[in-house]
Amino acid sequence: MGVSPTPQVSVAPEPRRVSILGSTGSVGTNTVDLLTRNPDTYSVEALTANSNTALLATQARKLKARFAAIADPERYQELKNELSGSGIEIAAGPDAIVEAARRESDIVMASIVGAAGLRPTLEAVRRGAVIGLANKECLVTAGDIFVKEVAHHGANLIPVDSEHSAIYQVFDFDNFERVDRIILTASGGPFRRFTSNEMTDVTPEQAVAHPNWDMGAKISIDSATMMNKGLELIEAFHLFPVSEDMVEILVHPQSVIHSMVDYVDGSVLAQLGSPDMRTPIAYALAWPDRMSAPSQKLALEDIATLTFEKPDEERFPALRLAREALRRGGSAPTLLNAANEVAVARFLAGKIGFLDIARTVEATLEQVKAGPLTNLDDVAEADRSAREFATNIT
Repeated sequence: MGVSPTPQVSVAPEPRRVSILGSTGSVGTNTVDLLTRNPDTYSVEALTANSNTALLATQARKLKARFAAIADPERYQELKNELSGSGIEIAAGPDAIVEAARRESDIVMASIVGAAGLRPTLEAVRRGAVIGLANKECLVTAGDIFVKEVAHHGANLIPVDSEHSAIYQVFDFDNFERVDRIILTASGGPFRRFTSNEMTDVTPEQAVAHPNWDMGAKISIDSATMMNKGLELIEAFHLFPVSEDMVEILVHPQSVIHSMVDYVDGSVLAQLGSPDMRTPIAYALAWPDRMSAPSQKLALEDIATLTFEKPDEERFPALRLAREALRRGGSAPTLLNAANEVAVARFLAGKIGFLDIARTVEATLEQVKAGPLTNLDDVAEADRSAREFATNIT
Protein backbone atom coordinates (compact mmCIF):
# COMPACT_ATOMS: atom_id res chain seq x y z
CA MET A 1 0.00 0.00 0.00
CA GLY A 2 1.48 3.30 -1.06
CA VAL A 3 2.11 6.21 1.22
CA SER A 4 -0.07 9.23 0.56
CA PRO A 5 1.95 12.30 -0.40
CA THR A 6 2.19 15.05 2.16
CA PRO A 7 -0.28 17.79 1.24
CA GLN A 8 1.42 20.90 -0.10
CA VAL A 9 0.49 23.99 1.86
CA SER A 10 0.40 27.06 -0.33
CA VAL A 11 1.72 30.20 1.31
CA ALA A 12 0.23 33.46 0.17
CA PRO A 13 2.88 36.00 -0.82
CA GLU A 14 3.42 38.93 1.49
CA PRO A 15 1.64 42.10 0.36
CA ARG A 16 3.93 44.49 -1.50
CA ARG A 17 4.54 47.63 0.51
CA VAL A 18 3.72 50.89 -1.27
CA SER A 19 4.43 54.54 -0.51
CA ILE A 20 2.77 57.36 -2.43
CA LEU A 21 4.56 60.70 -2.66
CA GLY A 22 1.77 63.09 -3.56
CA SER A 23 -1.25 60.95 -2.74
CA THR A 24 -3.86 63.72 -3.01
CA GLY A 25 -3.09 64.72 -6.61
CA SER A 26 -4.49 63.15 -9.76
CA VAL A 27 -2.00 60.27 -10.02
CA GLY A 28 -2.02 59.81 -6.27
CA THR A 29 -5.80 59.50 -5.97
CA ASN A 30 -5.90 57.04 -8.87
CA THR A 31 -3.18 55.01 -7.17
CA VAL A 32 -5.20 55.02 -3.96
CA ASP A 33 -8.21 53.78 -5.93
CA LEU A 34 -6.24 50.78 -7.25
CA LEU A 35 -4.78 49.96 -3.84
CA THR A 36 -8.22 50.09 -2.27
CA ARG A 37 -9.39 47.49 -4.79
CA ASN A 38 -6.47 45.19 -3.96
CA PRO A 39 -6.14 45.19 -0.15
CA ASP A 40 -4.65 41.68 0.02
CA THR A 41 -1.94 42.40 -2.56
CA TYR A 42 -0.62 45.73 -1.26
CA SER A 43 -0.03 47.38 2.10
CA VAL A 44 0.65 51.08 2.49
CA GLU A 45 3.73 52.36 4.27
CA ALA A 46 3.55 56.13 3.71
CA LEU A 47 1.39 58.81 2.13
CA THR A 48 2.30 62.45 1.58
CA ALA A 49 0.51 65.59 0.45
CA ASN A 50 1.36 69.25 -0.02
CA SER A 51 -1.48 70.89 1.92
CA ASN A 52 -4.70 68.84 1.65
CA THR A 53 -4.80 67.45 5.18
CA ALA A 54 -8.43 66.33 5.05
CA LEU A 55 -7.99 64.11 2.01
CA LEU A 56 -4.61 62.84 3.20
CA ALA A 57 -6.13 61.81 6.54
CA THR A 58 -9.06 60.11 4.83
CA GLN A 59 -6.70 58.15 2.58
CA ALA A 60 -4.40 57.21 5.46
CA ARG A 61 -7.27 55.82 7.52
CA LYS A 62 -8.80 54.00 4.56
CA LEU A 63 -5.53 52.34 3.55
CA LYS A 64 -4.26 51.85 7.11
CA ALA A 65 -1.04 53.68 6.27
CA ARG A 66 1.76 53.58 8.81
CA PHE A 67 2.97 57.14 8.15
CA ALA A 68 1.41 60.34 6.80
CA ALA A 69 3.29 63.55 6.07
CA ILE A 70 2.15 67.01 5.02
CA ALA A 71 4.64 69.33 3.28
CA ASP A 72 3.20 72.52 4.79
CA PRO A 73 4.59 72.67 8.35
CA GLU A 74 1.79 75.00 9.44
CA ARG A 75 -0.72 72.19 8.89
CA TYR A 76 0.87 69.78 11.35
CA GLN A 77 -1.71 70.34 14.08
CA GLU A 78 -4.52 70.07 11.57
CA LEU A 79 -3.23 66.69 10.40
CA LYS A 80 -2.67 65.58 13.99
CA ASN A 81 -6.30 66.38 14.81
CA GLU A 82 -7.56 64.59 11.68
CA LEU A 83 -5.65 61.41 12.55
CA SER A 84 -6.12 61.49 16.33
CA GLY A 85 -6.56 57.98 17.72
CA SER A 86 -5.62 56.26 14.45
CA GLY A 87 -2.15 55.13 15.52
CA ILE A 88 -0.74 56.51 12.26
CA GLU A 89 2.59 58.32 12.61
CA ILE A 90 2.48 61.90 11.34
CA ALA A 91 5.01 64.57 10.44
CA ALA A 92 5.12 67.89 8.61
CA GLY A 93 7.55 69.94 6.54
CA PRO A 94 9.81 69.21 3.55
CA ASP A 95 12.03 66.89 5.59
CA ALA A 96 8.97 64.83 6.50
CA ILE A 97 8.31 64.19 2.81
CA VAL A 98 11.89 62.97 2.43
CA GLU A 99 11.42 60.74 5.49
CA ALA A 100 8.36 59.19 3.83
CA ALA A 101 10.50 58.32 0.81
CA ARG A 102 13.18 56.77 3.03
CA ARG A 103 10.80 54.43 4.82
CA GLU A 104 10.99 50.81 3.77
CA SER A 105 8.60 50.03 0.95
CA ASP A 106 8.89 47.93 -2.18
CA ILE A 107 7.25 50.45 -4.50
CA VAL A 108 7.26 54.25 -4.39
CA MET A 109 4.74 56.09 -6.54
CA ALA A 110 6.54 59.38 -7.18
CA SER A 111 3.68 61.72 -8.07
CA ILE A 112 4.61 65.04 -6.48
CA VAL A 113 4.10 67.71 -9.14
CA GLY A 114 7.07 69.86 -10.13
CA ALA A 115 10.68 70.21 -9.05
CA ALA A 116 9.63 69.70 -5.41
CA GLY A 117 9.48 65.97 -6.16
CA LEU A 118 13.18 65.63 -6.99
CA ARG A 119 14.71 65.33 -3.52
CA PRO A 120 12.25 62.79 -2.03
CA THR A 121 12.24 60.68 -5.20
CA LEU A 122 16.04 60.53 -5.13
CA GLU A 123 15.87 59.26 -1.55
CA ALA A 124 13.65 56.40 -2.69
CA VAL A 125 16.05 55.69 -5.55
CA ARG A 126 18.99 55.51 -3.15
CA ARG A 127 17.48 52.60 -1.27
CA GLY A 128 16.91 50.65 -4.48
CA ALA A 129 13.11 50.75 -4.58
CA VAL A 130 10.87 50.23 -7.58
CA ILE A 131 9.95 53.78 -8.60
CA GLY A 132 6.69 54.45 -10.37
CA LEU A 133 7.80 57.74 -11.91
CA ALA A 134 4.92 60.13 -12.47
CA ASN A 135 7.10 63.18 -11.75
CA LYS A 136 8.70 64.03 -15.08
CA GLU A 137 10.53 67.00 -13.54
CA CYS A 138 13.01 64.62 -11.85
CA LEU A 139 14.40 63.81 -15.28
CA VAL A 140 13.85 67.27 -16.77
CA THR A 141 15.66 69.19 -14.03
CA ALA A 142 18.38 66.68 -13.15
CA GLY A 143 18.27 63.97 -15.80
CA ASP A 144 21.92 62.88 -15.92
CA ILE A 145 22.30 62.99 -12.14
CA PHE A 146 19.04 61.12 -11.57
CA VAL A 147 19.77 58.35 -14.09
CA LYS A 148 23.25 57.79 -12.62
CA GLU A 149 21.74 57.42 -9.15
CA VAL A 150 19.22 54.88 -10.45
CA ALA A 151 22.00 52.79 -12.01
CA HIS A 152 24.31 53.10 -9.00
CA HIS A 153 21.70 51.98 -6.46
CA GLY A 154 20.01 49.32 -8.60
CA ALA A 155 16.60 50.96 -8.48
CA ASN A 156 13.95 50.10 -11.06
CA LEU A 157 12.42 53.07 -12.84
CA ILE A 158 8.95 52.36 -14.27
CA PRO A 159 7.47 55.38 -16.07
CA VAL A 160 3.87 56.27 -15.25
CA ASP A 161 3.23 59.01 -17.80
CA SER A 162 0.93 57.25 -20.25
CA GLU A 163 3.26 58.01 -23.18
CA HIS A 164 6.43 56.71 -21.54
CA SER A 165 4.63 53.72 -20.08
CA ALA A 166 3.48 52.89 -23.61
CA ILE A 167 7.02 53.10 -24.98
CA TYR A 168 8.39 51.09 -22.05
CA GLN A 169 5.96 48.28 -22.82
CA VAL A 170 6.96 47.93 -26.48
CA PHE A 171 10.64 49.00 -26.43
CA ASP A 172 13.22 46.27 -27.10
CA PHE A 173 15.88 47.20 -24.54
CA ASP A 174 18.01 44.17 -25.44
CA ASN A 175 18.25 45.27 -29.06
CA PHE A 176 17.81 49.02 -28.82
CA GLU A 177 20.04 49.59 -31.86
CA ARG A 178 17.13 48.27 -33.94
CA VAL A 179 14.93 51.19 -32.89
CA ASP A 180 14.65 53.88 -35.56
CA ARG A 181 12.61 56.40 -33.54
CA ILE A 182 10.09 56.73 -30.76
CA ILE A 183 6.89 58.68 -31.30
CA LEU A 184 5.22 60.51 -28.42
CA THR A 185 1.56 61.16 -29.06
CA ALA A 186 -0.18 64.31 -27.83
CA SER A 187 -3.86 65.11 -27.56
CA GLY A 188 -3.19 68.68 -28.65
CA GLY A 189 -5.02 70.03 -25.61
CA PRO A 190 -8.15 72.18 -25.56
CA PHE A 191 -6.77 74.83 -27.96
CA ARG A 192 -5.56 72.58 -30.76
CA ARG A 193 -7.65 74.48 -33.31
CA PHE A 194 -7.24 77.96 -31.80
CA THR A 195 -5.29 80.65 -33.61
CA SER A 196 -2.68 82.61 -31.69
CA ASN A 197 -5.08 85.55 -31.55
CA GLU A 198 -7.82 83.35 -30.10
CA MET A 199 -5.44 82.11 -27.41
CA THR A 200 -4.69 85.66 -26.28
CA ASP A 201 -7.81 85.86 -24.12
CA VAL A 202 -7.87 82.27 -22.84
CA THR A 203 -8.83 82.00 -19.16
CA PRO A 204 -7.43 79.57 -16.57
CA GLU A 205 -10.85 77.90 -16.42
CA GLN A 206 -10.71 77.19 -20.16
CA ALA A 207 -7.10 76.00 -20.00
CA VAL A 208 -7.64 73.42 -17.25
CA ALA A 209 -10.59 71.83 -19.09
CA HIS A 210 -8.71 69.05 -20.87
CA PRO A 211 -10.79 67.26 -23.52
CA ASN A 212 -9.64 63.72 -22.67
CA TRP A 213 -7.75 63.46 -19.38
CA ASP A 214 -8.67 64.32 -15.79
CA MET A 215 -5.52 65.98 -14.44
CA GLY A 216 -4.44 68.60 -11.92
CA ALA A 217 -4.35 72.29 -12.79
CA LYS A 218 -0.61 72.58 -13.46
CA ILE A 219 -0.41 69.55 -15.74
CA SER A 220 -3.59 70.63 -17.54
CA ILE A 221 -2.08 74.05 -18.28
CA ASP A 222 1.10 72.36 -19.51
CA SER A 223 -1.03 70.26 -21.83
CA ALA A 224 -2.80 73.36 -23.13
CA THR A 225 0.51 75.09 -23.95
CA MET A 226 1.99 71.72 -25.07
CA MET A 227 4.87 72.29 -22.65
CA ASN A 228 3.83 68.97 -21.16
CA LYS A 229 4.90 67.29 -24.39
CA GLY A 230 8.14 69.26 -24.40
CA LEU A 231 8.91 68.04 -20.88
CA GLU A 232 8.04 64.50 -21.98
CA LEU A 233 10.49 64.82 -24.87
CA ILE A 234 13.28 65.54 -22.37
CA GLU A 235 12.06 62.76 -20.10
CA ALA A 236 12.06 60.24 -22.96
CA PHE A 237 15.63 61.17 -23.86
CA HIS A 238 16.74 60.14 -20.36
CA LEU A 239 14.49 57.09 -20.02
CA PHE A 240 15.38 55.36 -23.28
CA PRO A 241 18.67 54.80 -25.14
CA VAL A 242 17.86 57.21 -27.97
CA SER A 243 19.30 60.47 -29.27
CA GLU A 244 17.29 63.70 -29.22
CA ASP A 245 16.58 63.56 -32.96
CA MET A 246 15.06 60.07 -32.58
CA VAL A 247 12.19 61.42 -30.46
CA GLU A 248 9.23 62.73 -32.46
CA ILE A 249 5.90 64.20 -31.40
CA LEU A 250 2.62 63.53 -33.18
CA VAL A 251 -0.76 65.03 -32.31
CA HIS A 252 -3.40 62.33 -31.87
CA PRO A 253 -6.62 63.94 -30.55
CA GLN A 254 -8.40 60.70 -29.58
CA SER A 255 -5.67 59.75 -27.03
CA VAL A 256 -6.08 56.06 -27.82
CA ILE A 257 -2.58 55.29 -29.12
CA HIS A 258 -0.44 56.41 -26.20
CA SER A 259 2.88 56.25 -28.06
CA MET A 260 4.79 54.17 -30.61
CA VAL A 261 8.21 52.67 -31.31
CA ASP A 262 9.35 52.57 -34.94
CA TYR A 263 11.85 49.81 -35.75
CA VAL A 264 14.41 49.66 -38.56
CA ASP A 265 12.46 46.97 -40.45
CA GLY A 266 9.44 49.25 -40.79
CA SER A 267 7.44 47.71 -37.94
CA VAL A 268 5.74 50.22 -35.68
CA LEU A 269 4.66 48.89 -32.28
CA ALA A 270 2.04 50.87 -30.39
CA GLN A 271 0.34 50.57 -27.02
CA LEU A 272 -3.36 51.41 -27.02
CA GLY A 273 -5.90 51.96 -24.28
CA SER A 274 -8.67 54.18 -23.02
CA PRO A 275 -7.47 57.54 -21.66
CA ASP A 276 -7.40 56.46 -18.01
CA MET A 277 -4.33 56.99 -15.82
CA ARG A 278 -5.15 53.85 -13.85
CA THR A 279 -3.81 51.76 -16.73
CA PRO A 280 -0.16 52.95 -16.58
CA ILE A 281 -0.37 53.20 -12.78
CA ALA A 282 -1.52 49.58 -12.59
CA TYR A 283 1.35 48.54 -14.86
CA ALA A 284 3.86 50.22 -12.53
CA LEU A 285 2.30 48.79 -9.35
CA ALA A 286 2.24 45.23 -10.65
CA TRP A 287 5.52 45.28 -12.61
CA PRO A 288 6.89 42.91 -13.83
CA ASP A 289 3.42 41.32 -13.72
CA ARG A 290 0.05 42.84 -14.59
CA MET A 291 -3.03 43.47 -12.48
CA SER A 292 -6.70 44.07 -13.15
CA ALA A 293 -7.73 47.70 -13.44
CA PRO A 294 -11.22 49.23 -13.75
CA SER A 295 -10.33 51.25 -16.84
CA GLN A 296 -12.92 51.21 -19.59
CA LYS A 297 -12.13 48.55 -22.16
CA LEU A 298 -11.10 49.90 -25.52
CA ALA A 299 -13.70 49.43 -28.26
CA LEU A 300 -12.09 50.50 -31.53
CA GLU A 301 -15.30 49.86 -33.44
CA ASP A 302 -16.97 52.59 -31.41
CA ILE A 303 -14.12 55.04 -31.92
CA ALA A 304 -14.04 54.21 -35.63
CA THR A 305 -11.49 56.85 -36.65
CA LEU A 306 -8.01 57.64 -35.35
CA THR A 307 -6.39 60.82 -36.67
CA PHE A 308 -2.87 62.24 -36.55
CA GLU A 309 -1.22 65.54 -37.40
CA LYS A 310 2.10 67.29 -36.97
CA PRO A 311 2.25 69.77 -34.07
CA ASP A 312 2.39 73.48 -34.92
CA GLU A 313 5.45 74.90 -33.16
CA GLU A 314 4.57 78.46 -34.17
CA ARG A 315 1.29 78.40 -32.25
CA PHE A 316 2.79 76.19 -29.52
CA PRO A 317 6.40 77.40 -29.10
CA ALA A 318 6.87 75.40 -25.89
CA LEU A 319 7.74 72.37 -28.03
CA ARG A 320 10.55 74.27 -29.73
CA LEU A 321 11.82 75.69 -26.46
CA ALA A 322 11.98 72.27 -24.82
CA ARG A 323 13.91 70.75 -27.72
CA GLU A 324 16.32 73.71 -27.76
CA ALA A 325 16.90 73.33 -24.02
CA LEU A 326 17.61 69.62 -24.41
CA ARG A 327 20.11 70.33 -27.20
CA ARG A 328 21.88 72.97 -25.09
CA GLY A 329 22.13 70.54 -22.20
CA GLY A 330 23.54 71.32 -18.77
CA SER A 331 21.13 73.37 -16.71
CA ALA A 332 19.07 74.60 -19.68
CA PRO A 333 16.24 72.08 -19.08
CA THR A 334 16.32 73.04 -15.38
CA LEU A 335 15.85 76.69 -16.33
CA LEU A 336 13.05 75.76 -18.73
CA ASN A 337 11.16 73.82 -16.08
CA ALA A 338 11.55 76.41 -13.32
CA ALA A 339 10.47 79.29 -15.54
CA ASN A 340 7.48 77.29 -16.72
CA GLU A 341 6.38 76.47 -13.17
CA VAL A 342 6.53 80.16 -12.23
CA ALA A 343 4.71 81.25 -15.40
CA VAL A 344 1.93 78.66 -14.97
CA ALA A 345 1.39 79.74 -11.36
CA ARG A 346 1.23 83.39 -12.43
CA PHE A 347 -1.26 82.57 -15.18
CA LEU A 348 -3.48 80.62 -12.78
CA ALA A 349 -3.34 83.62 -10.43
CA GLY A 350 -4.47 85.96 -13.23
CA LYS A 351 -1.19 87.89 -13.32
CA ILE A 352 -0.19 87.07 -16.92
CA GLY A 353 -1.93 85.91 -20.07
CA PHE A 354 -1.90 82.43 -21.55
CA LEU A 355 0.58 83.27 -24.31
CA ASP A 356 2.86 84.91 -21.74
CA ILE A 357 3.70 81.48 -20.33
CA ALA A 358 5.88 80.52 -23.30
CA ARG A 359 7.21 84.09 -23.57
CA THR A 360 8.36 83.93 -19.95
CA VAL A 361 10.14 80.63 -20.55
CA GLU A 362 11.82 81.91 -23.71
CA ALA A 363 13.02 85.10 -22.04
CA THR A 364 14.42 83.11 -19.13
CA LEU A 365 16.34 80.78 -21.43
CA GLU A 366 17.74 83.79 -23.29
CA GLN A 367 18.76 85.83 -20.24
CA VAL A 368 19.74 83.31 -17.54
CA LYS A 369 23.03 81.61 -18.31
CA ALA A 370 22.98 77.80 -18.44
CA GLY A 371 25.90 75.91 -16.94
CA PRO A 372 26.96 72.34 -16.16
CA LEU A 373 25.11 70.21 -13.60
CA THR A 374 27.45 68.14 -11.43
CA ASN A 375 25.37 67.84 -8.26
CA LEU A 376 22.06 68.80 -6.69
CA ASP A 377 23.46 72.13 -5.50
CA ASP A 378 23.95 73.09 -9.16
CA VAL A 379 20.37 72.05 -9.87
CA ALA A 380 19.05 74.11 -6.95
CA GLU A 381 21.01 77.19 -8.00
CA ALA A 382 19.81 77.00 -11.61
CA ASP A 383 16.25 76.48 -10.40
CA ARG A 384 16.51 79.48 -8.05
CA SER A 385 17.99 81.78 -10.69
CA ALA A 386 15.31 80.92 -13.24
CA ARG A 387 12.48 81.38 -10.74
CA GLU A 388 13.80 84.75 -9.64
CA PHE A 389 14.08 85.99 -13.22
CA ALA A 390 10.71 84.59 -14.32
CA THR A 391 8.93 86.06 -11.30
CA ASN A 392 10.18 89.55 -12.08
CA ILE A 393 9.18 89.60 -15.75
CA THR A 394 6.38 92.11 -16.25
